[in-house]
Amino acid sequence: MPTRHKAVRISALGVAPLALGLALTATAAGPAAAHGSMTDPVSRVSACFAEGPEHPRSAACKAMVAAGGTQPLYDWNEVNLGTAAGRHRQIIPDGKLCSAGRDKYKGLDAARADWPATKLAPGKHTFTYRATAPHRGTFELYVTKDGYDPRKPLKWSDLEAKPFAKATDPTLKAGSYVFDGTVPKKSGRHLVYSIWQRSDSPEAFYTCSDVDFGGKAVAAKGVAAPAPEASAPSDAQIAEEAPRSTVDHGGHGGDGPGEAGHGGAGHGENAHAMGGHEPQTAAKAAGAPAAPAAQGGRLAETGGDNRTAMLAVAGAGTVAAGGAALFLAVRRRAARSGS
Repeated sequence: MPTRHKAVRISALGVAPLALGLALTATAAGPAAAHGSMTDPVSRVSACFAEGPEHPRSAACKAMVAAGGTQPLYDWNEVNLGTAAGRHRQIIPDGKLCSAGRDKYKGLDAARADWPATKLAPGKHTFTYRATAPHRGTFELYVTKDGYDPRKPLKWSDLEAKPFAKATDPTLKAGSYVFDGTVPKKSGRHLVYSIWQRSDSPEAFYTCSDVDFGGKAVAAKGVAAPAPEASAPSDAQIAEEAPRSTVDHGGHGGDGPGEAGHGGAGHGENAHAMGGHEPQTAAKAAGAPAAPAAQGGRLAETGGDNRTAMLAVAGAGTVAAGGAALFLAVRRRAARSGS
């Protein structure tokens, strides 16, 4: 009888590590972070990254580098807030919409009329959003009201009250989300503001895209010459510059207003202190062009990736194996003692 009681207690010791391993599997296979930026119409940060972080061509992009250095451009796909949860207007102050209130990206908030712009026409338009780490979520696009002056800091009240385009879980094609919308009739220079709110996380991403509808309104606002045309970064450039990015697609969060108080993990300048990410390596960058297309479907469907799942299984297997070994060792010792 005593031997049977000991065996039961020993079995419990063996089962506990196995249960822990299964719990680790469930935890480690959680969702990975999303990253990306609007590429049609081209966002400010994408346009400046495409010009080249070290030697941008346009005056506006040069000013952005002067304000915050080159790292924000290498991290072009990370203008985010990790704990937004739809509270965009509450946590992003007026005048800081383009940076999402993050000091790292403050150069994007510069009020000037010469940001590289995309020509846009009223009517049906296909929008593209480069997703370097795709996920489920909803895109909302807002355009500025008539009378918008790019030389003044952008405020929430400068945007039309309702989005003119909205898409939930749009199609992912060649590493970009693609969805259609109807652009309202506008004239002159305007701005398209995008919000990508994830549905599998409170994290949200933001972009400002300068657009030009043409017409007399541009000249009426005192712009002597049209702004340079914006270009999106190529796949080759994204892959080439990836080793200099500090964005890890396994991290979450941001460093915007209220981040620390809401438990968001780190990105950007606070990342090393908060453990939100690690710098990318050349090995990670090697598969960069294929990664969005190859991983996008899985991530959009499951919220995880194979690397995370494999690590979780390996961890659970190690813990379970250790528990089994302990169980057998204790049983052998009990048998030799004859108890």
